[in-house]
Amino acid sequence: MNNTPPLSAAQIAAFETDGYLILPRLVPATQCTEMVAVTDQHLHDAVAPLEYEAEVGYAGAPTSVDSVGGRTARRLRDAYQRHRLFRDWAVDPSLVAMLAQLLGEQVCLTLAHHNCVMTKHPDFGTATGWHRDIRYWSFPQNALISVWLALDDENENNGGLHLIPGSHRLTIQPSQMDGVDFLRPDVAENQALFAQGIALHLNAGDVVFFHSGLFHAAGRNNTQAIKESVVFAYHGIGNRPIPGSRSAAAEDIVLGN
Repeated sequence: MNNTPPLSAAQIAAFETDGYLILPRLVPATQCTEMVAVTDQHLHDAVAPLEYEAEVGYAGAPTSVDSVGGRTARRLRDAYQRHRLFRDWAVDPSLVAMLAQLLGEQVCLTLAHHNCVMTKHPDFGTATGWHRDIRYWSFPQNALISVWLALDDENENNGGLHLIPGSHRLTIQPSQMDGVDFLRPDVAENQALFAQGIALHLNAGDVVFFHSGLFHAAGRNNTQAIKESVVFAYHGIGNRPIPGSRSAAAEDIVLGN
């Protein structure tokens, strides 16, 4: 039996320094194809629960679900409950073993956040400004990990992720943030941060781990194909959601030993 840890010391150090780690081709093409087929069918049938672009209200979004493009899905919610393919990926033992290395303790999957298939549609799919996920998560420690699985090739032309490496280690002043905790584009310190941002170029099956305090963004989809990604979030068993918060409103799944 091979007792070699799934992540190397260099990979763990890179995650701690940069706040993210890319694992190329971690998920086989056949598995991605099956997930895409389920996603496309659920989009076609509008299988609830969904979140529409009009409900998010970002710049350029349709004004209501009844306006032109108003029923453009931004995400298919509750991926864990939606289909066994997503559920099996979320609790995959190899994935959990890697997360345990990075978190340093037993792993919990939170169903309160992410737990979705993100979709970026042409025409009505809106851009997302620079933010960090911990802005709306309530945990004692800013130490969660989001796991992003690219079901298609992703790049800056179809709304792929942008990250600011190392930004999870920065102290951000309240004056740098707007009223909903996005980095303000009119602040000089933020302009310097934006210049450090990088666009990720992912192939289908690539997986990105990124820290809950890492600033990230995504542009519009300028192609004619929908981009799809599966996203789950995890925390250590000692970092339980704050009681009474939105983060505690859904079940935690304890994984591994």
